[in-house]
Amino acid sequence: MNLFNSERNRWKKKTPRFPFLLLLLFSIFFFFFFFLFYTKTPKSLQPQKQELEMKSPQCSRNRDTQNLIPKGERFLWYAPHSGFSNQLSELKNAIVIASILNRTLIIPPVLDHHSVALGSCPKFRVSSPTELRVSVWDHIIQLIQTRRYVSMADIVDLSSVLSSSLVRTIDFRVLASLWCGLNMDLACFGSLCCAISELGSMSGDFKQCRSLLSGPTSNIGQCTYAVEEDCRTTVWTYQQNNEELLDSFQPDEQLKRKKKLSYVRRRRDVYKAFGRGSRAETATVLAFGSLFTAPYKGSELYIDIHEAPRDPQIQSLLQKIEFLPFVPEIMDAGKEFAVNRIKVPFLCAQLRLLDGQFKNHWKDTFLALKQKIHSLQEVDNRKENEPIDIFIMTDLPSSNWSETYLGELARDSSAYKLHYLQEGDELVVRTAQKVMAAEHGLRSGFLPRVLDGKSKKSCRSVVLPDILLYIEEAICNCASLGFVGTVGSTIAQSIELMRKNYLCFNPS
Repeated sequence: MNLFNSERNRWKKKTPRFPFLLLLLFSIFFFFFFFLFYTKTPKSLQPQKQELEMKSPQCSRNRDTQNLIPKGERFLWYAPHSGFSNQLSELKNAIVIASILNRTLIIPPVLDHHSVALGSCPKFRVSSPTELRVSVWDHIIQLIQTRRYVSMADIVDLSSVLSSSLVRTIDFRVLASLWCGLNMDLACFGSLCCAISELGSMSGDFKQCRSLLSGPTSNIGQCTYAVEEDCRTTVWTYQQNNEELLDSFQPDEQLKRKKKLSYVRRRRDVYKAFGRGSRAETATVLAFGSLFTAPYKGSELYIDIHEAPRDPQIQSLLQKIEFLPFVPEIMDAGKEFAVNRIKVPFLCAQLRLLDGQFKNHWKDTFLALKQKIHSLQEVDNRKENEPIDIFIMTDLPSSNWSETYLGELARDSSAYKLHYLQEGDELVVRTAQKVMAAEHGLRSGFLPRVLDGKSKKSCRSVVLPDILLYIEEAICNCASLGFVGTVGSTIAQSIELMRKNYLCFNPS
């Protein structure tokens, strides 16, 4: 440290005589740090060499790829948020809206829990659509850089809706490679994805792609149309003949005065707003913000499209998306655990205890489980002294069970036999490897013909996705003694829906 100060003072004294030494030293340090920063940035996310001068975001594709994406193809993009259940709900809404507008849906990755937050529609306090799109884009890049990218279609089985010509999809990685010229090899696990990443050697611009999809520069000619309406002002409908009517849910007078709000919620037809004859019709990408909705005070927060009696195809699609199972690899893992590990009829208990609103309602959560166990114990056909097998699905670590009702169950091993699954379990790891190798996300959507015979390129290793939650839900689907879920939990709702629509075992 003293040596550095000494050298600095010596240089300072000589500055009047040799000013070029300071300039030379500064230049050396500047180029050194620039070189260090550039080399640390993953090459797959660095803009490739440009053949076209792009002073502002443009939509024209490189001449090398003009035939890879069908001419005139139009896409729909949106900004998912919060946990997986909310992201799945938004995916379903996106499928419907893309089909209504005859657009190809860009399938996003699974985002980290609460990495992107919407806010509160009932309180009229939400992030703007542009802010959400920017947050989603930046988080996607983070997933790619940390090699944790997994598509929603890698987890959710879309085969039932994609069998219809009404629904078209394209994986985000394919679009980024073909449209933006970005190399996506850091987001790849299987050979097909790696072959697609090779297409990213064309000219492309990372900042341009960010602008086009996230919409800071919105409504760029016929390229991007950025939707700025959100749940504070709009409820999207379809064929309800209520265009521009006021929605039944509006901010109350007290909220208006307190927050100085001037929002008015109107019901608008999504096809009239963005379909044939609209300003958005010719845009290559139609970019929404959040597509989350929920029933609220007799209305819907943002999207009210539950039936389409005058459009049989959309009506059929609405019925299909009511339940979308996990991909076969995950559903099979749930069955395997039930058959090979538990081996007998069992009860499933989903206990959400640590997150948000649930951490203050332990008593009510455990009470429902106690009541269910008591009812099972009173069943006449149970063998005397036969323990009740229970699969526990909870966010409370087992080390913290001792002072809870779970601790009581665990200590009474003669009456109860508890089962649970952990992240590092061999079944979880093996299933994650199968899911990534299957590449459902890519194979279920549009792929350029140029990939024929090019899917044998090997990939560098990526971090396996965290699929424990999905396997646990599949296990609970197989619980023949019943299911007890946490009131208000979207995970519990998802399991109930699965148990209603998906048979774990075919009756014999």
